Amino acid sequence: MLDAAAYSPRLKAHYRDVVRPAMKEEFGYSNDMMIPRLDKIVLNMGVGEAVSDSKKIKSAHDDMMAIAGQKPVITKAKKSIAGFKVREEMPLGVKVTLRKDRMYDFLDRLVTVAMPRIRDFRGVKGTAFDGRGNYAMGLKEHIVFPEIAYDKIDQIWGMDIVIATTARTDAEAKALLKLFNMPFSN
Repeated sequence: MLDAAAYSPRLKAHYRDVVRPAMKEEFGYSNDMMIPRLDKIVLNMGVGEAVSDSKKIKSAHDDMMAIAGQKPVITKAKKSIAGFKVREEMPLGVKVTLRKDRMYDFLDRLVTVAMPRIRDFRGVKGTAFDGRGNYAMGLKEHIVFPEIAYDKIDQIWGMDIVIATTARTDAEAKALLKLFNMPFSN
């Protein structure tokens, strides 16, 4: 069994040994604290089917917990919308925020294991930055993660993945993610 104190994610060491020196050289930072780093990764799964079947939220919660490795929060409706049969405080999705070691572990699994399993995958869009160095992407199927047993799932959901960085510009953030082997299509 791994000792928790001695364990360090593979991408964290990659950031320290490869990414930081490359970013410092490329952008000419005068101070090591100026070098952009990953801040957090937020995973979100909207479960609209929960309106008609409340058991769907439990299933999505369990799947998200398997993917993220930590307990997700159930998100609830802020206000009632009669057209969608949604009432205030009705559970409609699950989300989880990953930081530190879990964030690096998730990004490693996303890039090296999950993305190659996506059908007809040609890379992720290089234009999905928000202008402040954060990257957002979506997956149509959550079953691309090896933690999900395909035989045991009752429904396939999509999920949103937001990678928040400390980069000030989109160019810095894109260079950072490229050094983490994010497969951009262009």
